Amino acid sequence: MSEIEFLVKLRDGLQMAVDAISEYVEKKASVDTPWNPNKVKWIPYEGTKGPYEKLSSEMSEDAKKMLADLKEKGGKLMRDGFFYWVFSDMATVGRKKR
Repeated sequence: MSEIEFLVKLRDGLQMAVDAISEYVEKKASVDTPWNPNKVKWIPYEGTKGPYEKLSSEMSEDAKKMLADLKEKGGKLMRDGFFYWVFSDMATVGRKKR
């Protein structure tokens, strides 16, 4: 086996491990978080990096819990195939399908 073949196999193996860990973390996060993103109102937006959704200004209990959870986790998290983040105002939440 050549050095290049070895590196390609190593890269592919590491990518599989990263994918498995990401899937596990997503599943774990969705179980451990006390909020439901389907119970809040999302408004579609178009940003410089493409389409995303922004949390409406209506702050339901789930929206409040989501914002608090995001702040606790450094302002970003992945859950159920979505990337969630808090904008710099620390009050607005965005999400984008990954």
